[in-house]
Amino acid sequence: MKRITLNYTLIITFFLMLIVIGCKKDEQPTIPVLLSVEPSSITDISAISGGNITSDGGAIITIRGVCWGTNPLPTINNSKTLDGTGLGSYTSIINGLQPGTTYHLRAYATNSVGTGYGADILFSSTTTTPILTTVVVSTITAETASSGGVITSDGGAEVTSRGVCWGVNQNPTIANNKTTNETGLGSFTSNITNLLPNTTYYLRAYATNSVGTSYGNEITFTTFAVMDIDGNGYYSISIGTQVWLVENLRVTHYRNGEPIPNVTDNTQWNNLTTGAYCYKYNETNVEAKLGFLYNWYTIADSRNLCPIGWHVATDAEWTTLVNYLGGNSVAGGKMKETGTAHWWSPNTDSDNSSGFTAVPAGQRSPDGSFYFGNACFWTSTSENATNARSWFLSPNDTSVTRYYDFKGSGFNIRCVKD
Repeated sequence: MKRITLNYTLIITFFLMLIVIGCKKDEQPTIPVLLSVEPSSITDISAISGGNITSDGGAIITIRGVCWGTNPLPTINNSKTLDGTGLGSYTSIINGLQPGTTYHLRAYATNSVGTGYGADILFSSTTTTPILTTVVVSTITAETASSGGVITSDGGAEVTSRGVCWGVNQNPTIANNKTTNETGLGSFTSNITNLLPNTTYYLRAYATNSVGTSYGNEITFTTFAVMDIDGNGYYSISIGTQVWLVENLRVTHYRNGEPIPNVTDNTQWNNLTTGAYCYKYNETNVEAKLGFLYNWYTIADSRNLCPIGWHVATDAEWTTLVNYLGGNSVAGGKMKETGTAHWWSPNTDSDNSSGFTAVPAGQRSPDGSFYFGNACFWTSTSENATNARSWFLSPNDTSVTRYYDFKGSGFNIRCVKD
């Protein structure tokens, strides 16, 4: 009887073992089980979170991290981190957030079966001051200019004020002069007024939200000393007791707005006894710095060439300038633009230490022919019925030479302040 009972016991044990083994063979891996870690060290653009994988689901964890988005239950199809493999805890560094934005976040882990997620956690990035750039200053005159800014981020809070600020010192703020140009993100244009002539300014775009005010990159610009009737701007330089324009005149109208004839025909030019101008070699695309060539009759015209407050320099004023710079033999080197961008080589000993910045725009003879290489300037001083005083600078030495020439010649003009 005992033997029969023992046999039954063995048989039952054997079948139980088969059942257990069969059950184990039927077990299949599952997706991982994990917890999401509450975000910390939150800034306007970043945060720290992570996860804790408590079960790999019976298969190796091949990737893990956190995923996030602005909608509930984000997945790995949203933004995510990649933080290694395996079970246990891990840390995730989250970057690329937008300021002042509410996000949903979940830890995730992936094995051969699929991806498991932790709980959905809600957090918000912090707000900060806006991010913006300054627009290049343009449309500069003696008293006005135009600029603006581009606000690419409001910092997570509404931009309540924006514009540009400026001053004569670096890093201007809204405590200095400023414009106010509406609110919000995006581009804006600022019209700057009440500037001083021939003055260097520093300018920055600004934007303000509830956190504070931030600034764009700083831009430097200089207003013109004066504008002519055509809207051309000119800078000026003080040399001794005089103030000179540092550019050749390029106006096409008299001060009252009436046009100065542009004469290209050689015969017509030769027969002129009234004012006219031309371009170097009659080229219409002459660089502004070279200015235009005028016959002397434009200077004698009562309608005036130079802007209000300025006049064509007399022979005496040229003499004062040259004497202040050391005399005829050396003054030219101090007056000429350096280098050979405009002057022919060798442009001997030119240093432009005076700031006059003479450039060679050449000349037009009374017969209409052109010559290039020298800088030739009229004065307003008449020598006689057919000639007037002029001054020449050459690329070959440091001198400046006083001449008198036929009034029908075409030379450059420099204005001096009244």
